[in-house]
Amino acid sequence: MAGQDGITLTLSDIAAQLGGDVLGEGQTPIRRVATLASAGTGDIAFLANRKYRSQLHSTQAAAVILAPAVADEFSGPRIVAANPYAYYARVASLLNPVTQGFSGIHPSAVVSSALSASVAVGSHVSIGKGVTLGERVVIHPGCVIGDEVVIGDDSVLYPNVTIYHGCHIGKRAIIHSGAVIGADGFGFAPDGRDWIKIPQIGAVVIGDDVEIGANTTVDRGALDDTVIGNGCKIDNLVQVAHNCNIGAYSVLAGCTGIAGSVTLGEHCIVGGAGMISGHVTLAPGTTISGGSLVMKNITQPGLYTSVFPIDSHDEWVRNAAHIRRLSHLAERVSELEKKLKEINAND
Repeated sequence: MAGQDGITLTLSDIAAQLGGDVLGEGQTPIRRVATLASAGTGDIAFLANRKYRSQLHSTQAAAVILAPAVADEFSGPRIVAANPYAYYARVASLLNPVTQGFSGIHPSAVVSSALSASVAVGSHVSIGKGVTLGERVVIHPGCVIGDEVVIGDDSVLYPNVTIYHGCHIGKRAIIHSGAVIGADGFGFAPDGRDWIKIPQIGAVVIGDDVEIGANTTVDRGALDDTVIGNGCKIDNLVQVAHNCNIGAYSVLAGCTGIAGSVTLGEHCIVGGAGMISGHVTLAPGTTISGGSLVMKNITQPGLYTSVFPIDSHDEWVRNAAHIRRLSHLAERVSELEKKLKEINAND
């Protein structure tokens, strides 16, 4: 990963801002972050996964971020930190600060609310009535913000994000292109052959420090609000249905689908393409493996998996046939156990 042109920090500069212990030459200049395998002059690499440990002996990195347990395995300049992966992320942010590329309100924007002078609004943005944007909010081109929306300080909306009326977004939010926040939940009442639309009169409430990926959708509540807690990270192409409550610091990977009225406790993780049925509750600290289907409450934290392992088609068909016969097999085993007990009783 290349740093931005002109940004060079020494190891001592980095440690002064982020902490950690510098071993070796503290004036080593750093311009970029890179992997151990690809790093060269001016690059700082990191070791977070022990399977790459052998690369410490061959890396050409100018410096390396290491955990205390392996600090002596690299003889060059290094920063010792408890969590090298998180430390690398912070270094990458120092070397690659986000620049919005514009300021003020573009003449083509349609703005129906009073905004702070620190807000930046790009071209062809539409901002409705009664909208409150915090300090230093950045709205990129093509975004649509409905009436009575609230967006907290230092939040960024990338191009073509849509925020429906009445939604609240906290401070330091990052919402990527194409995301839709506050569209109607999927609510219809059956009436004979017809489906009667149920007005979705709740909103979406998003906490502080939340990031939402491209083309992700978070539906507004039918009665109560849909809630995304502080610090949640939601990947691209995720669906969060109406009346869900996603606990603080939870993570949803790409293509996850969460049906209505699901409650996730704090610090839950759902792997890519995980599916959660409606009205299910997950205990805080639950992790769902990618591709798993959750159809019942999970009351104890831990790692849960429901994926059927991939196999050749013929082998999969044979295994699937056996699975379909499991109920009959269980009945046969039960009958055999009863007969065995009778035989033992008569001996």
